[in-house]
Amino acid sequence: MKIYLATGNLNKKREISQVLPDFEVVIPKEMGIDFDPEETGTDFYQNSMIKALDLWHKARSLEKEPPLVMADDSGICVDALDGAPGVWSARYAGPDFMRGKPDGSKISQDEQNRFLIEQTSAAVAAGTPKNGFLYQNGSRSCHYACSMVLLVNPSRFFIAQETMEGSVIERIEDARGTGGFGYDPIIYLPQYKKTVAELSADEKNAISHRGKATRAILEIIKKL
Repeated sequence: MKIYLATGNLNKKREISQVLPDFEVVIPKEMGIDFDPEETGTDFYQNSMIKALDLWHKARSLEKEPPLVMADDSGICVDALDGAPGVWSARYAGPDFMRGKPDGSKISQDEQNRFLIEQTSAAVAAGTPKNGFLYQNGSRSCHYACSMVLLVNPSRFFIAQETMEGSVIERIEDARGTGGFGYDPIIYLPQYKKTVAELSADEKNAISHRGKATRAILEIIKKL
């Protein structure tokens, strides 16, 4: 069965394909589809639906039957920053540009990592109120969140949302690991005594926000 995955991120395709080895997972670029929807949602679910619907309409002309589309939106949420950068994780450019730069340009991942560590440290030092956040892993507590949509058609879809709990390391010099992508080298998992980037692919898929959401969607596909 072919599944259209609404992303241009090859790392996401790799992780999701590992959980769905019996399916042909394709991304828009591989199918010659121009795919760059404007992600205007204010939460992960809204953005995942924007991407899923955009790709569904474009892929429909390529298939005899309506395509099956998966989309996810994910990000890192730091409790001391009231859940920021959240849905703006990919666009985050430090405390002056929490939701991205006005011109749409992006900074490097290394810069994002440094900014997030420094901003978390400043918030912790200032004694930022908890504002209802759980702080499961101390004052630097954070979690990855992933909202994943399985779109059968615009009026029939399923949603899974999962998290992976951790904490932001204290110094950029403590960043470790070469696996994963994004903020993974600076997110520490106390139960594993490793950063996310130090996990093997199988370890990460077993506990990650995206891995758990993908398995939940897989169970839904089996019942369709």
